[in-house]
Amino acid sequence: MTSETTELTPTATAEPETTGPETTETGHEGHEHGHEAQAQAQAQPSLNPECTREVEIEVPADEVSKAFRTVLKRYQKMARIPGFRPGKVPETVLRSRFSGSIREDVVKAVVPPHFREAIVQKGLRPVSQPQVTDLQLDEGQPLHFKAAFEVVPEFSVDGYRDVKVDKPDTELTAAEFNAEFDRIRDAHARLEPVPEDRGLADGDWAQISFTGELEGENAETPEGGEPASPTAQPDGQPAGQPIQAKDVSVEIGGKDTVQAFTDALRGSKPGQELKFEVTYPGDFGQKRLAGKTVAYHVEVKGIQNRVQPELNDEFAKQLGSYESLEDFKQKLREHLAADKKNRLLADARNRLLDALVAKFQFPVPESMVQNQIDTRLERGLRALAAQGMRTEDMRKLDFDRLREAQRESAASEVKGTLVLDRIADVENIQVSDEEVERELQVISLQTREPLESLRDRLNREGSLTRIREQLRREKTGSLLVERLA
Repeated sequence: MTSETTELTPTATAEPETTGPETTETGHEGHEHGHEAQAQAQAQPSLNPECTREVEIEVPADEVSKAFRTVLKRYQKMARIPGFRPGKVPETVLRSRFSGSIREDVVKAVVPPHFREAIVQKGLRPVSQPQVTDLQLDEGQPLHFKAAFEVVPEFSVDGYRDVKVDKPDTELTAAEFNAEFDRIRDAHARLEPVPEDRGLADGDWAQISFTGELEGENAETPEGGEPASPTAQPDGQPAGQPIQAKDVSVEIGGKDTVQAFTDALRGSKPGQELKFEVTYPGDFGQKRLAGKTVAYHVEVKGIQNRVQPELNDEFAKQLGSYESLEDFKQKLREHLAADKKNRLLADARNRLLDALVAKFQFPVPESMVQNQIDTRLERGLRALAAQGMRTEDMRKLDFDRLREAQRESAASEVKGTLVLDRIADVENIQVSDEEVERELQVISLQTREPLESLRDRLNREGSLTRIREQLRREKTGSLLVERLA
């Protein structure tokens, strides 16, 4: 489960789209328009019948007539028609010229407020755009329409406290700290030549140059390209490039060094030339070499030792703004402890939420699932773009297949969101303005957008409510994890 499901939360009462393909109009003047809209309505987003509600509304004739008069006056004031002075265009001409637009504006004026009133009276909260059908509009007559939409279904979370998962031990161990400290120190180590006359031993670094002839390939390939590596790291080297390298360093007995290289180089001295064969395993990281045998000619150029930096205050200052080595260790320990705790608790929250989703069975609004699929796809496309994928290549993707592949995960994420919201209601969990402000400060630092500008933008977009709701879910999840034995 991730923090990514905030986009799904209904933040306001949805209003019907009254002028697009989701409106089916019938009646004396709009007969053809109604058939066209009805044909387009075949492509309306599907709704989950178990989550769908419908309201049937009638707008009084006098209100419809008043709306027509108001719209006509606006058109009369704005219309510019040759042969008539501004503001003096007769209503008959306006009705003839702008019949369809006038009717659309009348619908826009009267349908949304009556829809809002109807759902408030019935205590309904749509989570999808309403689909308006059977709209009958004739001047001087009552306006009739139906609106179908999805709502969050009623379901019980009784027994949620009985759902348990293993609570992780988040304490940072000495071994974990030492491993990371040693990794940082090792990353700043340097290779220095060994002056004495001796053979290579485990732990040494051999400076070598080599060529190799792969069975089935000609060793006299054109120069250029990266060499095959004596280590087990994948490099994606294409066939046909030479197997050769100059002055590379190989650790004798190192975990990434091919064992045959270690065996051949161990005991050898600078100036020696070696010939040996290496048969690579079938699962070797470099596909070109996997399962193949290579005949190598290796020249030992030198022996090097890896020298670790001295552990003192000067080393700590090289790593950052630290006053001393102890200051660096303390801050590293705090960082590692917080990272481990956050990571393991997040994993526990996800496992617990998965268990809750599995326990409580209820229908999920299709519109929310589709919105979450959109969110997942947008996240995936951003990742592809960051990896360098071109827009024209993205357009070639099979989005129908991609959407279907995301459906199960998206539905599970929506269920998790709804379960947490329901548990938060039971637990009466609230998010204070101070908590929202702290979150905005974090977002401001991450995005480098000034705080006031960020707050104004999110407020205009309606995103502040979603941020508050997401914080509420996180508090709910954390509370449930804290209660684990």
